[in-house]
Amino acid sequence: MIKALTVGTATRDVFIQSQLFKVVHDPTHLEKLGFPTGEAQCFALGGKIEVGRPAFTIGGGAANAAVTFSRQGFKAEALIKIGRDPSGRDVISHLKDEKVGVRAVLDSKAGTAYSAILLSPGGERTILNYRGASEDLRLNDFSTNTFKVQVGYIVPGRIPFEVIKKIVQKLRVNGAFVAMNPSKYYLEMGAKKLKPIFDNLDLILVNREEGAYLTGAKYEDERGIFKKFDKLVRGLAVMTDGPKGVMVSDGQKIYQAGIYKEKKIVDRTGAGDAFGSGFAAGLLRQVSSILEKKSKISNGAGKYQVSSNRNQFKFNTEAIEYAIRLGSANATSVVEAIGAEPGILTQKQFKNETRWGDLKIKVEEI
Repeated sequence: MIKALTVGTATRDVFIQSQLFKVVHDPTHLEKLGFPTGEAQCFALGGKIEVGRPAFTIGGGAANAAVTFSRQGFKAEALIKIGRDPSGRDVISHLKDEKVGVRAVLDSKAGTAYSAILLSPGGERTILNYRGASEDLRLNDFSTNTFKVQVGYIVPGRIPFEVIKKIVQKLRVNGAFVAMNPSKYYLEMGAKKLKPIFDNLDLILVNREEGAYLTGAKYEDERGIFKKFDKLVRGLAVMTDGPKGVMVSDGQKIYQAGIYKEKKIVDRTGAGDAFGSGFAAGLLRQVSSILEKKSKISNGAGKYQVSSNRNQFKFNTEAIEYAIRLGSANATSVVEAIGAEPGILTQKQFKNETRWGDLKIKVEEI
């Protein structure tokens, strides 16, 4: 069984819904008040607002990704920092219920990260976020043995740069497949500073806006973004584009796909984590027997090979298309339920439910 370690945040979330949460679209006035999108979620000031039954869930990038890996048949572990408090105990209990190994660093001063998500009737949301202990992971919080895994999946949040850089290096020394979904905090550091991390990644996942920002390419220039991405990272580059779907580059080909149709969008929280971890899990499932043996195959004609070239891991069309399908299905399923994890697919669900069948994927040479 492949051992996958996720690194990042875990949070205690509460979702609050009300018909009285209204979304206001007024660019003319709202932009002047500090709302750059020209939209705001509003409710009456000074009144008492009736809400539905609160939904308490667990979220955070590392927790969400670990649940995906576990439900997809991997031996999953999560490296997280949480408070020594009731919310922290809830996080640990939940992850253990999901058969996730918890490598939790407990902080007696800062509390467990906490989010209150206000959901409007149309599924729009506003998130009130307390980061707490989650962003204070330090180099002395973990041992070298922590990184003796075959897969590392990093969702860094605001964890210090030097800590993440060291973690990536340790994973690479152990020959792990390393994937990263960089946060806004990391993207704002710029490609130059992130180079020591990017040089050691086998997979990077961003959305289109983030891709344009990071590479300096125009938002409309999809191929231009990928050409620059291929110079920044050693492996696969994945760029999601909301309802328009996803594009993937392996440096030689670009794969483009739409999305599976949702039954009903209830809550978009965790959709990005669901796609990213689902994509990685799908990609690596195709080569599970090889990863488990840690075989080194050169000039292979199969789905996977390890080499000393710039790309340590290479995957063929079949593996990449399977990964796109699983990532897309996982994201679609997640937005149909409240919370980042209830909708995450099991291996059996993805295999047996007919709605996750064919997804049109276009493949072109770069």
